[in-house]
Amino acid sequence: MSDDDILKEAREAFELAADAEAENRREALDDLRFARLGEQWPEQIRRERDLDGRPCLTINRLPAFIRQVVNDARQNKPSIVTHPVDDAADPQTAEVFNGLIRHIEQSSDAEVAYDTALDFAVTGGFGYFRINTRYASDDGFDQDLVVERVANPFSIYGDPDSTAADSSDWNTAFVVDSLPKAAFEARWKGADAVDWTADSYAGLTAPWLDGERVMVAEHWRREAVTRTIVALSDGQVVEAAVYEAQKAMFDALGVSVVGRPRTVASHKVTQRIMTGAEVLETVDWAGKFIPIVPVYGEELHVDGRRRLRSLVRDAKDPQRMFNYWRTTSTELVALAPKTPFIGRKGAFETDSAKWATANTQSHAYIEYDGPEPPMRQQFAGAPAGALQEALNASDDMKAIMGLYDASLGARSNETSGRAIMARQREGDVSTFHYIDNLSRAIRHAGRIMLDLIPKVYATPRVIRVLRQDGQAQAVPVNQPAGQGQAQPQIQGGAGGQLKAIEKIYDLTVGKYDLTVQSGPSFTSRREEAANQMIELIRAYPAAAPVIGDLLAKNLDWPGADEVAKRLQAMLPPQARGASPEVQAAQAQLARLGQALAAAKAQVAALQQDRAHEARKLEIEAFEAETNRLRVAGGHAHAPRP
Repeated sequence: MSDDDILKEAREAFELAADAEAENRREALDDLRFARLGEQWPEQIRRERDLDGRPCLTINRLPAFIRQVVNDARQNKPSIVTHPVDDAADPQTAEVFNGLIRHIEQSSDAEVAYDTALDFAVTGGFGYFRINTRYASDDGFDQDLVVERVANPFSIYGDPDSTAADSSDWNTAFVVDSLPKAAFEARWKGADAVDWTADSYAGLTAPWLDGERVMVAEHWRREAVTRTIVALSDGQVVEAAVYEAQKAMFDALGVSVVGRPRTVASHKVTQRIMTGAEVLETVDWAGKFIPIVPVYGEELHVDGRRRLRSLVRDAKDPQRMFNYWRTTSTELVALAPKTPFIGRKGAFETDSAKWATANTQSHAYIEYDGPEPPMRQQFAGAPAGALQEALNASDDMKAIMGLYDASLGARSNETSGRAIMARQREGDVSTFHYIDNLSRAIRHAGRIMLDLIPKVYATPRVIRVLRQDGQAQAVPVNQPAGQGQAQPQIQGGAGGQLKAIEKIYDLTVGKYDLTVQSGPSFTSRREEAANQMIELIRAYPAAAPVIGDLLAKNLDWPGADEVAKRLQAMLPPQARGASPEVQAAQAQLARLGQALAAAKAQVAALQQDRAHEARKLEIEAFEAETNRLRVAGGHAHAPRP
């Protein structure tokens, strides 16, 4: 297709997408301005009240409800968990996928992208984030996946024919953005600075655009294609084109085709960046999904159109009523004229100037004429009707959104902890579909990453993965050591010495699926685990020697890991999780130690026996010498005849 044909097709697709989303975008923009910018009074009424000098108060209560839902999701982060599917997949490789996805999310600040998308979904009805690639370093060709946030959800137009809740069936999408003219000319030298035809976008969200900026469109298109695959004698399944291109290598390895080729259906994704006059770039995307993920609010299909609604859509009228009645009560109390003094005619002639300013100034004394002092009328009191209507409007907002005082952290009628938790749970249930829609979006983002990882990380390299506790680990992938080759090594240890790699993981083999788990962060779960283990030790002190190392590992203070290692060293081998071979070796060492101790005891006993015999001989010799001297002494003192 020529550029003119591509531009014509893109304009037609964009017009369909813009028409399908016009109502949703208009309502979402109104929700954003109403809930976040506080534009809650009709412009005509505000102008009339300003001209009359009357107050026009805005007491915006909606951000508190929005933060309740968004921050609840921040405390319970959905996480992607990968599982092996076929016999070529490896559970340990699935853990590498999990660690790599955690590294991708951490290095690209995916939490910011998720939170921004959910915030827009709760406030306006829809938000987006996207998956992209970038070079791992400035001096290499290896690429990494990143999760990018979409700061302006109005810049994205999805597929108008989509029915999926996670964009998995998108066949077209547009990302419309504006660049400074200088940046445009520096990136695309010689290109005509002609804006993309996006009148609805410019009029809806960017009225400040002027001639110093150029609007460009990023058009994503997915097409159904077929490809032929072949099965090889070594168990691999590759495309027929790949086998033909590398047939000499397969023949040298003794690998041949088994069975007949098979034609399978697939998808090809193309990215084009264009202006209103030409196509600037064309990129063949590696994956089979358009890497833009929506997070929807409340979704309805009415009259053949998808309607996306926010949390605050139905609460705007109660908010307007709340503003009106609070303004009315303020006006009646603060701006109403002061009640006058009443007295007989001529009572105010003395100090008339002071009496004239008695409602606006304070005087030490005021004199009056006549026997009776003037009297002030009683104050009518606060307007109870206006205040009651304001309370009714406040309750209407809570009832519409399903978030009551207990959910917002305020004291309510509930007194027991169980009742408060039950009311909080009611609020969580009424808004859970927003958090569940975020989980669906993250699950589709995981599918996109699982589809891209074998293609982006296909070269032999050492990647960084994160364990569930946040500890980093270097893992080699896609570089198995063959016969006659040296064992690969990586740098590790405190001294930076080389150590041999125990296993190399192949990310390009096997099929994997995923699930999304929602729950507290690892830090919160670690603190909860430590508290529960402390309670267990209090109830059952005998468990302390068994779980002491686990308790120390979950405590958050300096030196906890070292204490855990020392406590773990005191456990028997089977409790430390050692392998059967290690346990057998340790048992043999223990038996040898016992035998050595017995031998030492026996030697000590023999030595003691020999010492006893020597002492006995010494005693006997001493006794013999004593007897001899005694006999000799007796002969010396005998009388002579």
